Amino acid sequence: MSGSSLPTMLCFTFQCGKTVLANFLSDTTETVGGEYSPTQGVRILEFECQSLGGSGKSVGCEVELWDCAGDAKFESCWPALMKDANGVIIMFNPDMPSHLKELEMWYSSFGSSQGMQDSQCLLIEHHKPGSGAENGRPALASQLSKLTLVHSNLEEDPEALRQEFRQYLGSVAKTLSESREREEMSIIT
Repeated sequence: MSGSSLPTMLCFTFQCGKTVLANFLSDTTETVGGEYSPTQGVRILEFECQSLGGSGKSVGCEVELWDCAGDAKFESCWPALMKDANGVIIMFNPDMPSHLKELEMWYSSFGSSQGMQDSQCLLIEHHKPGSGAENGRPALASQLSKLTLVHSNLEEDPEALRQEFRQYLGSVAKTLSESREREEMSIIT
């Protein structure tokens, strides 16, 4: 497949369903649910995806989705995981108050400190099955309120999430393309 490669990082808090979501987005599995098994370190999913460009036109790209362990015992691995990431997806479970408190730290560590633009960061409020999902915007810190927030409920509307993910990939691809163009222009001038 011709297109660009987008190593994108899936960031997380733990016990929020990120592995199920990563499997779904990468078409690794069609089933939702199963027994909880925490991610150990990182799991890299490589797949092809049609991202949506700014004009709504589909553009092929190769994606590396890094399903990273959210447990603090893996914190020493995080700098290596952040290297060369083109985007970050921070996923949280709104039913766990500690996740809302940790969001700012995740964004600071994986997004803003890495020089990522807001368009390269995506927040996913993931509602686990049977959670009584609410689609209101949670109370977020001011720096997080500028980021795109997606509500995820794989039982009710999985394709809406897949569409949001494709738009996010398109946004990351556009940001990378613009950055390359600026870099090339600076070399020429």
